[in-house]
Amino acid sequence: MVKAIFPGTFDPIHYGHMDIARRASRLFDEVLMAVYDKPLKNLLFSPEERISLVTQAFADNPKVSVTGYSGLTVEYARSIGAHVIVRGLRVFSDFEFEFRMALANQRLTPDIETVALITAEQHTFLSSSTVKEIAMLDGDVSSMVPPFVREAMKRKIGDGDHPSPPNALRD
Repeated sequence: MVKAIFPGTFDPIHYGHMDIARRASRLFDEVLMAVYDKPLKNLLFSPEERISLVTQAFADNPKVSVTGYSGLTVEYARSIGAHVIVRGLRVFSDFEFEFRMALANQRLTPDIETVALITAEQHTFLSSSTVKEIAMLDGDVSSMVPPFVREAMKRKIGDGDHPSPPNALRD
């Protein structure tokens, strides 16, 4: 049995993440969506909220499960018996970052492989940062995230408890 993890912050989960995870679930016996708890970036949702949203996104797929984690991804993968780390590639700059990360992970844990899946063409522009920025500027994200994520974002953004959006889309 081959267990894979798909690590990320998923803040929020979007259709690009979901596409990669569903495709990975066709390749591996089990895919664990591993929600990283404390990344070095501004988050909209708490770890518990992100885990809940990711869980809802895969409620219909018995091969995908969800958990939170902290620390090194490869150490977490080893601790749960995962053999593969799944990553998604959207654009060329993703490749360079993921390539360096895969090499570092291989140095730390040579028994865990990294598999990168290229995103579906319709999702190449998607990133959680873009989704958040559009939502914070009252834009329509309905083609980017499931309805339950859109509603959670509206509630979170409406309460004013979120970071300010970057300048890119409002300039």
